[in-house]
Amino acid sequence: MKKFISILIVLALCVSLCAVASAEEDWTIFVYLCGADLESENSMATGNMQQMIDANTGPNVRFVVETGGASSWHNGANPDKLDRYLVTGGSSTLVDSQPSASMGKAETLADFLRWGLAAYPASHMGLVLWDHGSGSINGVCFDELNDDESLYLTDLDKALKSVQGSLPNGFDFIGFDACLMSTVETAAMLAPYARYMVASQEVEPGSGWDYAAIGRYLNANPSADGAAAGKAICDSYYDSCVSNDDEDTCTLAVTDLSKIDALRTAFDAYAKDLFDATEAGADYAPIARAIAAADNFGGNNRSEGYTNMVDLAGLITAGGTWSKHAQAALLALSDAVVYQVLGGYHKQAGGLAVYYPLSVQGSMELSIFKDICVSSYYLGLVNKVAFAHASGGSWDGYDENADDWNWDDAALEDGQSTAISFDEMPAFDENGVYGFVLSQAALNNTESVEAIVYLISEDEEDCISIGYTSDVWADWDTGVVEDNFDGYWFSLPDGQNLCIYLVDEYDGYDIFTTPVKINGQETNLRFAWDYNTGKVQVLGLWDGINDNGIASRPSETLKAGDRIMPLYDAFSMTTDDEYQYFGEEYVWKDNDELVFEMLMDGDYLYTFCINDIYGGSYVTDFVMFSVDGEQITYTDAA
Repeated sequence: MKKFISILIVLALCVSLCAVASAEEDWTIFVYLCGADLESENSMATGNMQQMIDANTGPNVRFVVETGGASSWHNGANPDKLDRYLVTGGSSTLVDSQPSASMGKAETLADFLRWGLAAYPASHMGLVLWDHGSGSINGVCFDELNDDESLYLTDLDKALKSVQGSLPNGFDFIGFDACLMSTVETAAMLAPYARYMVASQEVEPGSGWDYAAIGRYLNANPSADGAAAGKAICDSYYDSCVSNDDEDTCTLAVTDLSKIDALRTAFDAYAKDLFDATEAGADYAPIARAIAAADNFGGNNRSEGYTNMVDLAGLITAGGTWSKHAQAALLALSDAVVYQVLGGYHKQAGGLAVYYPLSVQGSMELSIFKDICVSSYYLGLVNKVAFAHASGGSWDGYDENADDWNWDDAALEDGQSTAISFDEMPAFDENGVYGFVLSQAALNNTESVEAIVYLISEDEEDCISIGYTSDVWADWDTGVVEDNFDGYWFSLPDGQNLCIYLVDEYDGYDIFTTPVKINGQETNLRFAWDYNTGKVQVLGLWDGINDNGIASRPSETLKAGDRIMPLYDAFSMTTDDEYQYFGEEYVWKDNDELVFEMLMDGDYLYTFCINDIYGGSYVTDFVMFSVDGEQITYTDAA
């Protein structure tokens, strides 16, 4: 009898253990690894796949990877195929290979997911889109084998919808190991297909996510949900940025996609207040200035290009005086973004960006936005700003029915903004101060005023732009604007003045960028200026936004032996022809620093650049000044 009871106990124990085993949770993370130049030139995709191997996950955690989109691979992947790998247990195994196809097409992503969901189902599943990102307009995954074709947000929607039947509860998370993809437009597009989104508002450093840490976390916590996995991704990413001295620009957020509908509703009510106010003739300039001053991501300057990605929290706050719904919209945003990590340059970022036309790059950009905007009233507001830019600085005549306006009208021709006029034209006053007085109409249309400085070459053949300065004093109540320039500029250690553009202003310091060649390759050098101490700190190199809208990933900073050559825009003093001007090559040394000191002795031109609230500008006539030591002497005309 005792023996029989013992057998029953053993059988019951076996049944119990089998039940536990069958209920054990597991993870599959699908990685759509579009290598592009990140892999072919810098082996970054190979590095991240090696991290997946190094995670040495057990049988309950697997990475399923598709490689493509790169002209060459450093890990043995075939650039002429779409290779598929299973990465688990400390090894990577090629399990499938498909004919080459553009990774910028919806069907390529859909085919990978159909295959992967059938072959490697799990109780928890994540999807990571890996490559360059460019925000809401141009999307993600730029295939260098196919003219940098990319996945637009509408392509993501199409691909995910095609496999929705195989995953009725959606992915636990969809993440972007790519720049600039944490936007409200992206979140809205993904909401039907996943519980959480993990993405960065800002550009990501080249190292990207830490897949070894991600794999180890899931290996130890296979029952983690998408929010917990997202938090682990964020924390390990930030730690990696700290290790590489990239933490200042770091952003990564986890967004609860079930809260996006509520956010859209709240934001739409806020946007209606703004749109209605503009229809009633309210002065939009203070709102435009506040939006321009809000945190933004991916450059948004004349040297590095424009993404037009603005912090959603900053944009809502900017219009708070006009909208009784602003606070509710901010609360809905805070409710949706459940976790984020932020570096020192983005401490006030809200976790999601939104498209705003800081500088519209063409009618195609606006046409794309029309299909992904999360609010009809916000679309109307953006429509009005773009219409005014295309119309030379006025939204008079704009049809309030956004669907009836032709987006292709936004041809954005170069030329002087007609939104700017003067009560007093630019001139020197009796004290020798150069300035002007805007008309009331222009004051209502002005976002900011800068000055542009040009160096005249010794032979007086070249007029060389050394960039923009915000050392301008403006009274936004009276329209009085005056020169506040003291002649100090940023230079290489050998005294060559750099061509500088302001990236952003913070409490105690500003961030600038300058176009340069480093070891023969064109890029941009970013640096921070502490205006309390006068200290200039080199931050790193960034190629900026290219003609296809691709945001490059920042690279390492200057090192001893690097050859740096300043670059400048210039025009001929005799023919007005425009061209690029090259400075002298300088070899960077250990302990070198950029300097902030008086301009080199010589003759210069100075002009005001008045930026309107619609993205246009008006450039005044030149005046001339000479620098001799610490002395600046202006003359009345160039």
